[in-house]
Amino acid sequence: MVVDDCCFFNKDSLVTKPSKKYPLVLWMAILGLIMISGVYIFSLCLKLRVFVVTPNQWKGKATKQTCHDLRIPQSELRYMHYPEPTTYSRKECTCTPVRFFAILSMQRSGSGWFETLLNSHVNVSSNGEIFSVKERRVNISSITETLDKVYNLDWYSSASKNECTAAVGLKWMLNQGLMQHHKEIIKYFNKRGVSAILLFRRNLLRRLVSVLANSHDRNAKQLNGTHKAHVHSKNEADVLARYKPTINTTLLIPELKLTDKWGADALEHFKSTRHIRLYYEDLVHNSTKLMDVLDFLRLPQQMLSSRHVKIHSKSLSDQIENWDAVYTALKGTEYESFLNADYQI
Repeated sequence: MVVDDCCFFNKDSLVTKPSKKYPLVLWMAILGLIMISGVYIFSLCLKLRVFVVTPNQWKGKATKQTCHDLRIPQSELRYMHYPEPTTYSRKECTCTPVRFFAILSMQRSGSGWFETLLNSHVNVSSNGEIFSVKERRVNISSITETLDKVYNLDWYSSASKNECTAAVGLKWMLNQGLMQHHKEIIKYFNKRGVSAILLFRRNLLRRLVSVLANSHDRNAKQLNGTHKAHVHSKNEADVLARYKPTINTTLLIPELKLTDKWGADALEHFKSTRHIRLYYEDLVHNSTKLMDVLDFLRLPQQMLSSRHVKIHSKSLSDQIENWDAVYTALKGTEYESFLNADYQI
C-alpha cells in the first residue's frame, strides 16, 4: 500500500528504454573538471607572475633587466628610468638611466637663469615653461599626458639632448595648474619617481620690481619693438632697467604676504616627494649650491654657464620710482629686511 502511494509505477514505465540523461551528466562532469583545472593553472600563473605581454612591453622589461646595475642601491631604483622614445632610438645610450625632475618656481625668481645653467650640462634636458600654454593644463588628464611625453623623451625642444640624456625635466610655475592640481601631481611624481627642485626668491620686493618691469615691457616692447623676458647683453639689460615702476603701497604688504604664502604652501605640499629647496640669492653667491643640485640629480659635476645678463643690478632705491613711500610702508614690518638687502641680488 505504501509502495503504491509513493511510486506510482505503471506498466508503461517499466518497459521504457534506458534514460538518455547519463551522457549529459558525463559531459557536465568533464566540463567541470576542465573548469577546475583552468582555475588551478591560472592561479599558478598569477603566483609565478607569468603574464602575456606585447612585444613592446617585453622589450621594455628585457631592457630594464639587461641594464640593471647591481651596484645601485635599492632605494635609488625608483628614480632611475630607461625610456624608449617613439620618435628615435637611444642607441648606445639605451642603458644610460634617466632621472626625472621638475623645477617648481614663481615668475621672476631666477628660474629662467637657473634652467639655462642646468641645460649647459651635457646630460641635462630641461624643456622650459611647458605649461604656460593653457591647453596643456586644462585638467589633470592633459597635464599627465604632457608629462608622460616629456619623461618618455618624446618632447622636442632646443634643450633636448636625445640619446644620452641622463636627466630630463621642465620648468613649472605655481600658477600654471600646479597648485590647483597639486594632490594629483604629487601622486604622479611619487609614482613615476620625479624629483622636485623648488626654487624661490628670498627678497620678494626685488621679485615684485622684476614682475612689474617685465609686465611694462610686454606693452612697451622697449628693445626694438620686441618684448624680452631675459636678455643676453648688458646693453639690453640697461635699456630695460631704465623703467622704474611705481609700487602701490596700499597693496604692497598684502601682495608680499600672498607671495610668501604661495611659496610656503608649495613647500608643504611637495615635502612628501623627493625634493630639494633652493633660493636664488644662494645660487648667486655660492657656486657650490649648483653642485648640490647636480649631486641631487646624481649627475657628474661640471662647470655650468649661462648667457643670461641680470637686468636689475642696482640698489632698490634706484629702481623704484616712489622709493620713499615704499620704504615707509615696509619700515617696522616683517618685510623690512627687504629694504636693505644686498643690491647685487
